Amino acid sequence: MPSLILLMIAGAALFAYWNAARAAAERAEQLGRNACAAADVLWLDQTVHASGLRLRRGEDGRLGFERSFRFEYSYDGLDRHIGKLVLRGEKLVSFVGPARPSAAPFELH
Repeated sequence: MPSLILLMIAGAALFAYWNAARAAAERAEQLGRNACAAADVLWLDQTVHASGLRLRRGEDGRLGFERSFRFEYSYDGLDRHIGKLVLRGEKLVSFVGPARPSAAPFELH
């Protein structure tokens, strides 16, 4: 009987881990898609790929997972660039990828 309880606890823990990983991947897809749309670039392959997992302390001091994802985008459909984002829980803590081009105003003297 105790082995059945341990098996159920392990199964619940695995399900919780899988569910959190899937939610993080969905959030990363949303962020990558939105960043590409805002920068007016093509979001290639329509997906993100998990590229890392670490234990990190959050702002509240509790241990949690920090998940890294990568995605690919293109400016003209011929080139490929890699974007990277890092989530701690549902919070975006790092992003490298397409940005909306901007020009700083300048004055001629």
